[in-house]
Amino acid sequence: VQLVESGGGLVQAGGSLRLSCVASGSASGIFFRLSTIGWYRQAPGKQRELVATISDGDNTVYTDSVKGRFTISRDNAKMTLYLQMNSLKPEDTGVYYCNIQTGGYWGQGTQVTVSS
Repeated sequence: VQLVESGGGLVQAGGSLRLSCVASGSASGIFFRLSTIGWYRQAPGKQRELVATISDGDNTVYTDSVKGRFTISRDNAKMTLYLQMNSLKPEDTGVYYCNIQTGGYWGQGTQVTVSS
Protein backbone atom coordinates (compact mmCIF):
# COMPACT_ATOMS: atom_id res chain seq x y z
CA VAL A 1 0.00 0.00 0.00
CA GLN A 2 1.34 3.41 -0.95
CA LEU A 3 0.06 6.70 0.39
CA VAL A 4 0.83 9.98 -1.34
CA GLU A 5 -0.03 13.28 0.31
CA SER A 6 -0.40 16.60 -1.47
CA GLY A 7 -1.79 20.06 -0.93
CA GLY A 8 0.68 21.47 1.53
CA GLY A 9 2.31 24.84 1.13
CA LEU A 10 2.97 28.24 2.61
CA VAL A 11 -0.04 30.24 3.79
CA GLN A 12 -0.61 33.27 5.97
CA ALA A 13 -2.31 32.95 9.32
CA GLY A 14 -6.06 32.85 8.87
CA GLY A 15 -5.78 31.18 5.50
CA SER A 16 -6.88 27.74 4.32
CA LEU A 17 -5.39 24.64 2.77
CA ARG A 18 -6.83 21.33 1.68
CA LEU A 19 -4.66 18.26 2.01
CA SER A 20 -5.25 15.08 0.05
CA CYS A 21 -3.89 11.57 0.50
CA VAL A 22 -4.32 8.98 -2.24
CA ALA A 23 -3.93 5.27 -1.52
CA SER A 24 -2.74 2.84 -4.17
CA GLY A 25 -1.14 -0.54 -4.51
CA SER A 26 -2.01 -4.15 -3.90
CA ALA A 27 -4.85 -4.60 -1.39
CA SER A 28 -4.96 -0.85 -0.78
CA GLY A 29 -8.68 -0.80 -1.37
CA ILE A 30 -9.37 -3.25 1.42
CA PHE A 31 -7.09 -1.50 3.89
CA PHE A 32 -8.37 1.96 2.99
CA ARG A 33 -12.08 1.17 3.05
CA LEU A 34 -12.14 -1.01 6.16
CA SER A 35 -9.76 0.88 8.41
CA THR A 36 -9.63 4.00 10.50
CA ILE A 37 -7.46 6.46 8.59
CA GLY A 38 -6.12 9.76 9.70
CA TRP A 39 -3.80 12.72 9.61
CA TYR A 40 -0.86 13.29 11.91
CA ARG A 41 1.63 16.13 12.00
CA GLN A 42 5.13 16.71 13.24
CA ALA A 43 6.45 20.15 14.07
CA PRO A 44 10.21 20.82 14.15
CA GLY A 45 11.72 19.40 17.31
CA LYS A 46 8.47 17.78 18.41
CA GLN A 47 6.97 14.32 18.32
CA ARG A 48 4.44 13.32 15.72
CA GLU A 49 0.91 13.96 16.96
CA LEU A 50 -2.58 13.00 15.92
CA VAL A 51 -4.57 15.68 14.11
CA ALA A 52 -7.74 13.84 13.10
CA THR A 53 -9.03 10.37 12.28
CA ILE A 54 -12.07 9.00 10.52
CA SER A 55 -13.34 5.46 10.97
CA ASP A 56 -14.77 3.14 8.35
CA GLY A 57 -18.15 4.21 9.71
CA ASP A 58 -17.25 7.89 9.24
CA ASN A 59 -16.88 8.61 12.94
CA THR A 60 -14.38 11.43 13.39
CA VAL A 61 -11.95 12.37 16.13
CA TYR A 62 -10.02 15.63 16.32
CA THR A 63 -7.30 16.86 18.58
CA ASP A 64 -8.59 19.76 20.68
CA SER A 65 -6.42 22.40 19.02
CA VAL A 66 -8.02 21.91 15.58
CA LYS A 67 -11.66 21.37 16.54
CA GLY A 68 -13.92 23.76 14.67
CA ARG A 69 -11.18 24.64 12.18
CA PHE A 70 -10.25 21.36 10.46
CA THR A 71 -12.51 18.83 8.77
CA ILE A 72 -11.46 15.31 7.86
CA SER A 73 -13.30 13.37 5.18
CA ARG A 74 -12.82 10.33 2.97
CA ASP A 75 -13.87 9.24 -0.50
CA ASN A 76 -13.65 5.47 -0.61
CA ALA A 77 -14.40 5.30 -4.33
CA LYS A 78 -11.36 7.47 -5.02
CA MET A 79 -9.38 5.99 -2.12
CA THR A 80 -8.63 9.51 -1.03
CA LEU A 81 -8.46 11.08 2.40
CA TYR A 82 -8.88 14.82 2.82
CA LEU A 83 -8.15 17.41 5.46
CA GLN A 84 -9.74 20.82 5.04
CA MET A 85 -7.84 23.27 7.19
CA ASN A 86 -9.33 26.70 7.84
CA SER A 87 -8.30 29.58 10.08
CA LEU A 88 -4.75 28.31 10.07
CA LYS A 89 -2.40 29.38 12.84
CA PRO A 90 1.42 29.43 12.96
CA GLU A 91 1.28 26.56 15.46
CA ASP A 92 -0.27 24.40 12.75
CA THR A 93 3.08 24.42 10.95
CA GLY A 94 4.61 21.00 10.40
CA VAL A 95 4.82 18.00 8.16
CA TYR A 96 1.43 16.35 7.76
CA TYR A 97 1.28 12.59 7.33
CA CYS A 98 -1.50 10.31 6.20
CA ASN A 99 -1.96 6.99 8.05
CA ILE A 100 -3.95 3.79 7.63
CA GLN A 101 -4.19 2.22 11.09
CA THR A 102 -4.66 -1.35 9.92
CA GLY A 103 -1.27 -2.36 8.66
CA GLY A 104 0.39 0.81 9.91
CA TYR A 105 0.89 2.47 6.55
CA TRP A 106 2.30 6.00 6.33
CA GLY A 107 2.78 8.49 3.55
CA GLN A 108 5.91 10.53 3.01
CA GLY A 109 4.33 13.72 4.32
CA THR A 110 3.51 17.16 2.99
CA GLN A 111 4.86 20.39 4.49
CA VAL A 112 2.46 22.99 5.83
CA THR A 113 3.90 26.35 6.84
CA VAL A 114 1.75 29.07 8.34
CA SER A 115 3.31 32.51 8.60
CA SER A 116 2.24 35.07 11.15
